[in-house]
Amino acid sequence: MLEKLPDFIKENGGSKTLIVTDEGVLQAGHAERTLSILEKANCEALVFGGAEENPTNNCVSKCRDFALEAGVDLLIGLGGGSSMDTAKGCNFLLTNGGEMKDYHGYGKATHPMLPFIAVPTTSGTGSECQSYALISDDETHAKMACGDVKALAQVALLDPELTASQPKLVASLTGLDALAHALETAVCLPRNPISNIHSLEAFRLLASSIHSVTNGTASLEDRSNMLLGAAFAGLAIENSMLGAAHACANPLTAFFDVTHGHAVSLMLPHVIRFNRLDPEIDEIYRSYESFIPLVGLRKLDLADWLDTLKDTAGLKSLSEMGIGAADVKRLAGGALHQWTGRFNPCPVGLSDFEAIYSNAISDVVRCV
Repeated sequence: MLEKLPDFIKENGGSKTLIVTDEGVLQAGHAERTLSILEKANCEALVFGGAEENPTNNCVSKCRDFALEAGVDLLIGLGGGSSMDTAKGCNFLLTNGGEMKDYHGYGKATHPMLPFIAVPTTSGTGSECQSYALISDDETHAKMACGDVKALAQVALLDPELTASQPKLVASLTGLDALAHALETAVCLPRNPISNIHSLEAFRLLASSIHSVTNGTASLEDRSNMLLGAAFAGLAIENSMLGAAHACANPLTAFFDVTHGHAVSLMLPHVIRFNRLDPEIDEIYRSYESFIPLVGLRKLDLADWLDTLKDTAGLKSLSEMGIGAADVKRLAGGALHQWTGRFNPCPVGLSDFEAIYSNAISDVVRCV
């Protein structure tokens, strides 16, 4: 599949391409392989390997400076969400100037952007199908969602072989993040017929293969299911929104440096238990539970099933990471100001966030 990349570059008028990636992808050899394919097709390309996890304006600015000096006319995001977000952010600054905070929100870019091709090497963020770049503030580490239809990739190239180099933990965390995308878009307030189609198909694909990912036995077919499922979940986000699990996750990343997929995985089961007190939302969750495979001889509900996946993946709990009751108020205050919480199907106030965090810290209502 990656061998088709030169065709897509030529179709989009690229004559000098910048591949935006990170150190892990470089070490895995994916950038070198991509360069080799492009060279054989007489496509000139350079590599910026400085994408960072939770990229900041400073990281994006370095990429912009590199791209400006090189004089590129097409961008490729090769890697996980951070690489693709860095490439998108670079596109904003390269074509429209300013800093990333100038584009916080949607539709603030006034000039055309360069063609962008997304090549994910993880099955998680769905960034390849979204018009948003998530960029962290350099000082506060708060995430800024910077979106514009012009930032959307012209091509999302999905090659499951590229995901085979992921360490088991990374594959598990990105896969669980994709599951969270499918489940939060399924019930969020702006859900609609288009997003519902993508949410359900994403969940069907992800649920069929996530066990193999978390226990380290994923086949190429499993990787294909995960990659396509993550992309569909990304399309669901693009057409709707997320919810309280992501609102709870972001302060854990900002205050305690918990990896995003890890944070979402810990919070999602408790948010599901909170949401399903609403009969309409409970009905939606029940419809999704029909796609959950048996665990042993047991049929688990969504929250309990997600708990088993966390355990199989070997994820540390909040308490094991040193996060306790004394941190609840600070975390809840941070979650209250996250934009995704506004789209949760059930209103979430400060006391609700405190209860959700408290439950996650004590890890109540577990079924493993």
